[in-house]
Amino acid sequence: MEELRRKINAVASKRFLFLPHAIHQMSRPERMISSAEIEEVVWNGEVIEDYPEDRRGPSCLMLGYGKAGRAIHVVCAPKAEYLAIITAYLPDPEAWSNDFKRRN
Repeated sequence: MEELRRKINAVASKRFLFLPHAIHQMSRPERMISSAEIEEVVWNGEVIEDYPEDRRGPSCLMLGYGKAGRAIHVVCAPKAEYLAIITAYLPDPEAWSNDFKRRN
């Protein structure tokens, strides 16, 4: 996972690209996740799942914390010139472990 983390940091330093699905999910009234919070997750969060065989290309799920310490999951895909933000959401406590790192 450390190699993946280095790759994410390298492309994130170039540019973030928020895909339409991510923008839609981030702007839902009940969650309102800011781009600054996404960047916080990417720079300071943890890769909790790796999807090397994803049909859209290798991607991963990251866990980090946004405003007021709320847990945020971000699915991202490192590309050659940017980090694609595929989606972002507040993990459902019913579906995840108490630390939001493992699916129930």
